[in-house]
Amino acid sequence: MTKHRFTRRQFLSTSAAAGIVAASGIRPAFADGKTLEDIKSAGVLMIGCEATYPPFTFRDAGKIVGYDVDLAEVMCESLGVKAEFVDTQWSGVIPALYAGRFDVIMSSMSYRKERLEKVAFSIPYAEASQALLIRADDTETIKTVADLSGKVLGVKLGSPGEMMKDGLAEEISAAAGTGFADVKIYDDHPAAYLALSQGSVDGVLNTLPTLGQVMKDRPGAYALVRPVGKPNWAGIAARKEDPEIVAFLDAELTRLKANDEIYKLQEKWFGFRMDLADDIPSFS
Repeated sequence: MTKHRFTRRQFLSTSAAAGIVAASGIRPAFADGKTLEDIKSAGVLMIGCEATYPPFTFRDAGKIVGYDVDLAEVMCESLGVKAEFVDTQWSGVIPALYAGRFDVIMSSMSYRKERLEKVAFSIPYAEASQALLIRADDTETIKTVADLSGKVLGVKLGSPGEMMKDGLAEEISAAAGTGFADVKIYDDHPAAYLALSQGSVDGVLNTLPTLGQVMKDRPGAYALVRPVGKPNWAGIAARKEDPEIVAFLDAELTRLKANDEIYKLQEKWFGFRMDLADDIPSFS
């Protein structure tokens, strides 16, 4: 397997950038906690994101749009404030949160043990589990991940899919007698999708919401196999000093699940409804 340079989100849980907060001891004027009254007085909830991640947050005609934007606007409406998104480099998003550039991070940030130690999370608002993208013509022969026995898997360098490929190979080998015939690693997911359409690989791993967008972009070309590995979700992150903000987010997400509004937004942006857990997953 050829080694390539690392890209995009993969360093957040392990990079030096994520450790800047602890190293610098940054605690701005709201060190004792920012309240909902503070947000109301400002008239705006500042939200950090990486606006290059459709359909969560991305730019359309220069404006940040997406599932996160629509959802944030609904939640902020009940608080009587506006939602303002701040486009931020992903590797520095947690330090920027603690430096006071924004109040929360909302950009499909999945739960990880390392992140839970750094920020306070809301309950899930989107799925972040892995799924397998296959060609639509292969739905009769690849119904589970185990059906990739003797076939070729495609993953992006540094992605969760690459990190879990060895464990999946062991599971497949135990179930079917043979693991992957090969694992091909690409610098980005679009290159892996192209390889899939050209027949160079038989399946590509990525998060379920992202693959939903891929299927929307090319109707009838692909199909999904799920579940893959353990389920996971994405939450909205806040500073640990701001429990009142987190409580508000949890209450809003619970309300929007109960009245179906969050699921309607998912159908709009992803083409399907997600199975959202009621609690943050635990990590041993």
